[in-house]
Amino acid sequence: MDHVIVVGLGFGDEGKGAVVDALCANGPVSAVVRFNGGAQAAHNVVVDGRHHTFSQFGSGTLAGVPTWLSRFVLVEPIALATESRELEAIGVADPLSLMSVDAGALLTTPFHVAANRARETARGQDRHGSCGKGIGETVWYGLLGDRKAARGDVVEDQRVLGDPCPAPTVGDCLDPRGLRRKLDALARFYEPLIGAGPVVDELVELYRAFADAVRVTTGDEAGRLADAGRLVFEGAQGVLLDETHGFHPHTTWSTVTPRNARTLLGGRGARVLGVTRTYQTRHGAGPLPTEDPAVLARFPEVHNGTGEFQGAWRAGHLDADLLRYSVDCCGGVDGLAVTHLDADGVKIASGQVVEDMPDPVSYLRELVGVDVLVTGAGPSRADYEVRENPRHDRVDAGVGGRDRAAV
Repeated sequence: MDHVIVVGLGFGDEGKGAVVDALCANGPVSAVVRFNGGAQAAHNVVVDGRHHTFSQFGSGTLAGVPTWLSRFVLVEPIALATESRELEAIGVADPLSLMSVDAGALLTTPFHVAANRARETARGQDRHGSCGKGIGETVWYGLLGDRKAARGDVVEDQRVLGDPCPAPTVGDCLDPRGLRRKLDALARFYEPLIGAGPVVDELVELYRAFADAVRVTTGDEAGRLADAGRLVFEGAQGVLLDETHGFHPHTTWSTVTPRNARTLLGGRGARVLGVTRTYQTRHGAGPLPTEDPAVLARFPEVHNGTGEFQGAWRAGHLDADLLRYSVDCCGGVDGLAVTHLDADGVKIASGQVVEDMPDPVSYLRELVGVDVLVTGAGPSRADYEVRENPRHDRVDAGVGGRDRAAV
């Protein structure tokens, strides 16, 4: 009955959404909590022939579990409304009734999205691999007030072209007059980079409707939820893209490790579940040491492709050194979720050595030193198993090195 923190141990796309769905279907879970990232998340869940790519809604939605977006999430209301309609189309009744959002969460606006795309396009061959969803721009603009930046300053390698004002938040959507002031300032700030942006009055109207449609929370909502029932914390991206531990500049502006989730829990206990595929993948630019075109050809991806800004889908052999590094960045994990077990003939690389991995579950359990508590052998919920007490002895080897604990 412990709370569970689900963290990707790769470059993203490990199967976190399907793992969260499996945990919620296995129950009982009272809420899915998002603790990082924003609208760039793309977590695929398939249940009884229904497929949805979860972005801001938690991946437990098809299991009937509500979502809370914490203050560490960047909220894009227009994309959220679109996702709600998509969920309705596959049979989820009134999806927004399952959604609540912290008032302190930053808003991602069309101004941020346009600026993000302009900067990434200008980089040309030196692109960072951005999804083009405005995530980094939202965080960057939020930093300007904290650092008392002024026009002409350079913050995180980007020049401040205008006069920054406090960043808009979800709570501002309840105050149309104050929201309009912040959006007007945002429009003026970004005009040198993107030209004329969207009409502010239209955005105010949209955001006011958003605030009416979801429950906006204040205070220690995380504590209230945690004390009321079991929570699953759904991470976005992967540790190898973490803003602190990833490989710059090909990183996300987000803390991917369990740190934010632990902050929200305020000292309450939780198990960390690290998710890995049986082979390595990444979307877009950046290092992939074990990249192998043969792996990409053997394991075609149904739900991932080339993105306009993010770039191509790539694959290679699982990297033991990077996997151990990710676990170490998390401060260890309490268990593993291993996905894509239907991929046969997979290999694992350690340094210059590449060897077969005929039994990935056993191999990875010994490599990391913790039990494999969730397995996935296909795209559907029916292909996933939540394994209770998979073995009775303790594993002491590896960087995980914690007592075995079923999820």
